[in-house]
Amino acid sequence: MERLRRASGKSPWALAACVLVVGGLLTAFAPRPYVGLPLLAASPLMAGATLSFRTALGFACVAVAASVGLDLYRGRPASALWVDLAVIGVIGALALAVNALVESQRRDLAQARGIAEAVQRAVLPQPPDRVGPLAVASGYIAAQAEARIGGDLFAVQDTPFGIRMIIGDVRGKGLQAVAAVSVAIGAFRQEAEYARDLAALAERLDGALAREAGRGLSQDIATEAFVTALLVEVSARGDVVRLLNRGHPAPYLVHGGRLTRLDTGVPQLPLGMGLTGLAPGPEPAQVDVLPLPVGALLLLVTDGVTEARNGEGLFYDPCSSCLAGRGFDTPESLVRALTADVHRWTGGGQQDDMAILAVARKPAAVPSPPARDRPR
Repeated sequence: MERLRRASGKSPWALAACVLVVGGLLTAFAPRPYVGLPLLAASPLMAGATLSFRTALGFACVAVAASVGLDLYRGRPASALWVDLAVIGVIGALALAVNALVESQRRDLAQARGIAEAVQRAVLPQPPDRVGPLAVASGYIAAQAEARIGGDLFAVQDTPFGIRMIIGDVRGKGLQAVAAVSVAIGAFRQEAEYARDLAALAERLDGALAREAGRGLSQDIATEAFVTALLVEVSARGDVVRLLNRGHPAPYLVHGGRLTRLDTGVPQLPLGMGLTGLAPGPEPAQVDVLPLPVGALLLLVTDGVTEARNGEGLFYDPCSSCLAGRGFDTPESLVRALTADVHRWTGGGQQDDMAILAVARKPAAVPSPPARDRPR
């Protein structure tokens, strides 16, 4: 109801007033009695469901006064006057009770959403705008809109080995996946500082998820510990990118007006499946290495983007979308454009959690010369 109040402005007030006026006119001039009584009673009920308590009380009082005045105007008997008064009064009281209930639910919802936002900030903090040579931007839309948190995750961390990133998707969505997200993010924050390479980092994350599921401390974690993840490492200079994909949608490179999907060579199993560091076969975990030119953007997404469907049931493909051929100066502009395009593609429907992480390599800042060396 609060959303209706904000979106509609004065329209609920105008509609309730219109119903009240029409009910009064019918009561005054209709050839038969009681014709306008339902509308007179409906007016405070509409106000109670959509407007403030004080406004609803005002409509109830006006409806009662109008009923009494119109009955006297038409010379109705005292018994009819009391019946009309009782009907309008009871429905007006119900309208005020409905208003109090709606307001209480609105406060409870606002409190729940505030708690969900606090949990999301604690479990999934917003990455900094800049990490080393990279500019960073992110976006997150949960499938359960009122929860504002789901099963997707991302993190960016500056480590002794370079800037390391993770974007992942816990099996499932909503609040049931929060426990597994917290385990995955916590393990990444800890292990990214010490794992010698991405393969070792994936092994440690796999082990952390397996241990948590094996403890049986939380049924949610044991059920949702299946995590697809893309691990990324950018060198300290920002010119080299290493990718290790554990069953996650491929990243994209945006450079020179082109948007290219970076498919990995050997598919890897998701984290938490108990097959640490192994591909589906004897092949070891493969890390893909590619250059990152100055001004290029690296786009990481979850399957909420790549599996978004339009009205015909077709999946969204960034490479064939309106983003292809466009240039983006900042990661923020890329995240905004992608979010808007997915929203357009689905017609506003959100079928799954959607996380977006974009980074751009910026030119290294040139240090200013000392004051005595500056030209005068």
